[in-house]
Amino acid sequence: MRALLSTFSLQELRHHPWRNASAVVAVMLGVALAFAVHLINASALAEFSSAVSSVNGQPDVELRARQGSLDDTLLARVAAHPGVALASPVLEGPVQALARDGERLGAKLVGVDALVVAGLSPALMPVTDGENTTRRFDLFAPDTVFLNAAAQQAFAGQSTVRLQNGAVLRVAGRVNAPGAPLLVMDVAAAQALMDRVGQLSRIDLRLASGARASEVLAALDLPPNVIAQRPEQSGERVSNLSRAYRVNLTVLALVALFTGAFLVFSVLSLSVARRQPQFALLGVLGLSSRERLRLVLAESALLGLLGSALGIALGTALAALALRLLGGDLGGGYFSGVAPPLLWSPLAAMVYLLLGVVAALVGGWWPAQATARLAPALALKGLGAPPRPGARRHTLALALVLLAAAMAWAPPVAGIPLAAYVSVGLLLVGGIAALPLGVGWLLDRIAPRIARHALPVLAVERARRLRETAAVRPSGVVASLALSVALTVMVASFRDSVTHWLDAVLPAQLYVRSVGSGAGDGSHLPTGFVTAVAGVPGVARVDTLRATPVQLAPERPAIALLTRPLERTTGGTLSLPLVGNPLPAPAVPEGEQRVVTVYVSEAMVDLYGARPGSWLPALAQAFAEPQVRGTRFFVAGVWRDYARQHGSVVMDRADFVRLTGDARVNDLALHLAEGADENAVRERIRALAEAQGAANAIEFASVGQIRANSLRIFDRSFAVTVWLQAVAIGIGLFGVAASFSAQVLARRREFGLLAHLGLTRSQILGVVALEGLAWTVLGALAGLALGLAVSLVLVHVVNPQSFHWTMDLVLPWARLLALCAAVVVAGTLTAWLAGQAAANRDAVRAVKEDW
Repeated sequence: MRALLSTFSLQELRHHPWRNASAVVAVMLGVALAFAVHLINASALAEFSSAVSSVNGQPDVELRARQGSLDDTLLARVAAHPGVALASPVLEGPVQALARDGERLGAKLVGVDALVVAGLSPALMPVTDGENTTRRFDLFAPDTVFLNAAAQQAFAGQSTVRLQNGAVLRVAGRVNAPGAPLLVMDVAAAQALMDRVGQLSRIDLRLASGARASEVLAALDLPPNVIAQRPEQSGERVSNLSRAYRVNLTVLALVALFTGAFLVFSVLSLSVARRQPQFALLGVLGLSSRERLRLVLAESALLGLLGSALGIALGTALAALALRLLGGDLGGGYFSGVAPPLLWSPLAAMVYLLLGVVAALVGGWWPAQATARLAPALALKGLGAPPRPGARRHTLALALVLLAAAMAWAPPVAGIPLAAYVSVGLLLVGGIAALPLGVGWLLDRIAPRIARHALPVLAVERARRLRETAAVRPSGVVASLALSVALTVMVASFRDSVTHWLDAVLPAQLYVRSVGSGAGDGSHLPTGFVTAVAGVPGVARVDTLRATPVQLAPERPAIALLTRPLERTTGGTLSLPLVGNPLPAPAVPEGEQRVVTVYVSEAMVDLYGARPGSWLPALAQAFAEPQVRGTRFFVAGVWRDYARQHGSVVMDRADFVRLTGDARVNDLALHLAEGADENAVRERIRALAEAQGAANAIEFASVGQIRANSLRIFDRSFAVTVWLQAVAIGIGLFGVAASFSAQVLARRREFGLLAHLGLTRSQILGVVALEGLAWTVLGALAGLALGLAVSLVLVHVVNPQSFHWTMDLVLPWARLLALCAAVVVAGTLTAWLAGQAAANRDAVRAVKEDW
């Protein structure tokens, strides 16, 4: 086998380097794209997790509030327990700092106790500048701050940091924590600075030697609204937060590798057709069919190995460039602001290398089978391989399609729609394998209608008798077009659903936000300012909005508790994009219980079982006693929330204020009076904010700006699909050209005979062009139908199982038909160009072997 590869196969590579190079490039691009996406995601996740771990430290147990903040009186009781060796208080919150040029820079302010933090979170231990011992008291000074490396770079050369609230902090040193910009100061000073006196974000515990966490927590008898968690669960939450996005992006990147397998198939089909006499001669000389099969598979494996090796190198370079220029975010927003170093994994490289080789072997299997079935005596006469009965293949194809439909109903595995991915793959393979059945059915009905036309009869009758071979031609178009149609439908459906969702959740014309409110619940609008805005001329109504993170399960990301007025509108409906109709709250005897109506997102149904008509007892743990005593939360409906994939709960603001006593808000939705000028209202509110000293604490956004920005983020997230569609279509069209070239070469004697019978060069070329038009049209129709079937799985299975939201199916017929038309035109042109070789051959030389 090695001798044949080094002589017979090497000669083919030397004589046709560009054709084989195209297959290598296809595998290389598929492996490079998938491996680059993996490296970027892995590097960003590792950097993000490392930063979280450094900030959180390595305590034995962390105590956090399920919602809001911890009461710092809990610290003394916890620290006094004999099973606790160290108790470190931490206060965290987002802040907006001002650079020298006035630009706002987002950062996290962390308050720590310098006396105990070193034993639990050494990366947060402040280090003073210089060796002067008097500077050590800067650790406890109320106006000093310590910067990590990212913050030092952001505030390069500044000896002070000015916050948006006007506070000026002196830079006294550094901390060694990695990650995003971090400002560290004394916890008491941080409480005063953020107006959170008596509050803590968490308490880190180091247990005494021999103490068990479960026994210590039981003895502490913590309030229900306090949650205890292991430190590694913070890393798990970071991973879970972006896992679905990372997996779907990787699967999407592998689409290019899937289509690359079809290019390998086309190239090897052409190569085998060109070398049919040589393979026949080898068969006569004693090379068995099994050995011919192994030879072609070895050639495909070598193409795959070379392409995969180059793909690993290219993917590494692309990942390094992307990390340097774009950071670790690929459009999903999970790792924005993270600029991680490249984390290269030999194991991952080996996996993607093997994936490329396997894809090439799959693409080379059918040409290898054709070579193994070759009848040497017939092939030496140019008669090719005998047709293979396709009944068994048709049965297998239909079985694959039925299995794909069954797999689509399977539940996700660990939150990942693995069965749905398998269903898509089986649907594509089964649909392409069933092409001969569909082609044969169509040809049988076309044949009687063209019996009086010579050229169409030549094309149709040959295809009817060799339908298995004829169906190979459009297979590349079917595969690439099906994937392109499926992605187009999915993106169009998602975008249309997001557009309608924005219309529902943005009923007001103007929005006023507290600066930094997007980073959590750490930034609020001044109470006096909120009250005064309602009296601004031109403002008809003010709706207050607040988003508070709530930790229901320690291993999962926090959900969002959204509080807003929920009174019904004039038409009797809620201003929420509900899925179905809301349910009335059940009646309870007066004085026994109080029922609070809430509306949950679709993710809450999947992750927490919060179905309409049920109770949500886990939410009661987010509120402190005694206000929540006797209160039950009733799930009255489900709403679509495309902004928070891990769950959200909407509650009426009056109920939230009653349960917490906290009336602070993050945003204001302003409904303007009829005829009011938006710019004039904006200037009046800005003047009001300046008068109250809150000019730097607010920012404006019109409904049009929020809508445009949201759709721009959406388009950026799915920009990669446009490139994948272009790669898939390009590979499919090259496959059409290679398939027709292979068929033309296999039929060179047939065309020579037709020339002897009187057909002109243009007529022979017309036969090939007519076949090309017919097969690309059939391929376009089959690809469109198969793509629509795949899109159903993507829209109704993959997205709900991955991101826990549903969407309405939208078919952009104009784009789909334009895509099909472009493929038909390009496919016909490539077939015509391939037919030039047949029409240019000398008729005598074409049939001389039959003399």
